[in-house]
Amino acid sequence: MIDLETRELGYFVAVAEELHFGRAAARLSIAQPALSKAIRRIETRLGVPLLVRTSRHVSLTPAGEALLHHGRHALNAVAAAARSARQAADAQARLRLVIKPGGDANLLSGILAEYSRQPDARQVDILFGGATDRVDYLRDGRADVALLYAPFDDLTGLAHETLYVEGRVAILPRDHRLATRAELRLADLDGETLPRWKGVPGGGTGPEIVDVPQMIQLITLNRTIAVLPRSLAEPVPPGLVRVPVTDAPPSRLVVAWSQLDHRPLITSFVHAAVAASRS
Repeated sequence: MIDLETRELGYFVAVAEELHFGRAAARLSIAQPALSKAIRRIETRLGVPLLVRTSRHVSLTPAGEALLHHGRHALNAVAAAARSARQAADAQARLRLVIKPGGDANLLSGILAEYSRQPDARQVDILFGGATDRVDYLRDGRADVALLYAPFDDLTGLAHETLYVEGRVAILPRDHRLATRAELRLADLDGETLPRWKGVPGGGTGPEIVDVPQMIQLITLNRTIAVLPRSLAEPVPPGLVRVPVTDAPPSRLVVAWSQLDHRPLITSFVHAAVAASRS
């Protein structure tokens, strides 16, 4: 038996995001009493409280936090499934590939050339995502395939094939104390200021960054250093140096797609990407 219907899950997510029944009801275009009754019905069915309600405040319980996190993914998956069904029926549908600028390890031209030789090749639309949101493009159906970096991108729920494995390098100002070293170990970087990627938990203690160009600018200004896959630092920007970090875990460039997407155009593109990367 399914505990929640998609409609009910949408009701809860709206309330959890707004933390206000009136605003959520307006967003959903339903009456507030009906929305309150639906949320109580969900709590009764699940057997746990999801919200703490007072006359002036609405907050989430731990169970509510969990349902919001997974509920968003579930609603995105349902929407993506519907889009995929429509696209599967469209013989002229384009294939949408999301990458971050410069995040292809110089493989993209070869991949597109190899794919164009496939008998069922479609036109490929290139979408440019940010440093941390390309996975979202796959999960919410805005893209069909993506080039991602493991272990940096979260591959949960995605199928993937490795295209390229590379070492990681420290990017340093030319006058940095470690800039003349032939190689480094992670211990050599203890105490250094490393950046924090926006939207990614953990990380360094340095400035928050949203993309590689911003990070390069901050390194040039001696505000931070960084450890990156080698291909993201080619060519080395003026005024900076690149030093291999020998014990940093390697980075993998992967082509990824939804585990639920079995369309032939996805399979064809993945095969072409793997073939191009091996040649």
